[in-house]
Amino acid sequence: MKSEVFNQSRCAVLRAANLYYMEGCSQKEIAERLAVSVPTVSRLLKRAKEEGLISFVIPSPYRECLALETQLRESYGLEEVIVVPPDPEGDRDPMAVKRAVALEGARYIQRVIRPHDILGVAWGGTMYELIQYLNPCQRTEATFVTLHGSITCCSGKFEVNTLVRRIAMAFGGRQYALAAPGLLESPQQLSALRRQRDIAHIFSLFEQITISASGIGSFFPQPTSPLSHLPYLSEEEFASLSAHHPYGDLMLRFFDQNGAECASELAARTLAIDMETYRKIPHKLIVASGFEKAYTLQAALRGSLADVLVLDYALALTLVQLDKVYPDIGSGAP
Repeated sequence: MKSEVFNQSRCAVLRAANLYYMEGCSQKEIAERLAVSVPTVSRLLKRAKEEGLISFVIPSPYRECLALETQLRESYGLEEVIVVPPDPEGDRDPMAVKRAVALEGARYIQRVIRPHDILGVAWGGTMYELIQYLNPCQRTEATFVTLHGSITCCSGKFEVNTLVRRIAMAFGGRQYALAAPGLLESPQQLSALRRQRDIAHIFSLFEQITISASGIGSFFPQPTSPLSHLPYLSEEEFASLSAHHPYGDLMLRFFDQNGAECASELAARTLAIDMETYRKIPHKLIVASGFEKAYTLQAALRGSLADVLVLDYALALTLVQLDKVYPDIGSGAP
């Protein structure tokens, strides 16, 4: 009984908790209101939590997103996973979802990038949207380089040389671009290009990339990747590639169900970072949306093609469910 005399009353604990959590007062303001010291306020707030007088609840679906992040991070040994919650008003417009995911991708890059970093950039609509959200006030004199050659058949705003120029401008950094087509006529033409001084220098930068940022194109279960319908490949080239059962594309490289590059003749004609060099990049970011990309993303994870994921809720949920059906990452299922 005597020990209770020296403790702050439960009424004081409740008042402190109410002022801090409900009314938004600072600990200094609470100390003045209750005529106690700031350390005492800190102890009152701690006691409120320990005695269960206050509780914190993260509402669904935000709580579910955090659970999905943990499941994916642990299942695939990833560095970080960010799952973007669905729109609270139920807006499922694919472009709105893509932009929400791109926004979080931009925030991730701005959070982790440092002046010494070399960031590799891939082409595509997701990367275009991501760059729109970069804060131009957050300058970082890093180096930015294209991960592959150009795709002249796509919209100019999605073209990789345009994107690397814009991201370098946003950060105030240096830029390097492969000013040549991504797909050459022959392996000999590719070999000759790689001997050119400027292109050889960019390939040497590939070995030093610390962060990469890319979307991902899907070829399974349906070929929805832009590379499947743009005139990037001829009908004969597409038929030849299809015989190798591609699951997706990344940096103009096509990969199979295990995340290994398809053994197509296209590989020997593609001006892009090679898969093994890409896998050595310490922080490989893939930003993606749409549940239909789940098989493709699972294949990419089987092949260690990502360290960081930024996904929408539907894609993350489908990927977790798929992992339960095909849990063996190296099995090659389905």
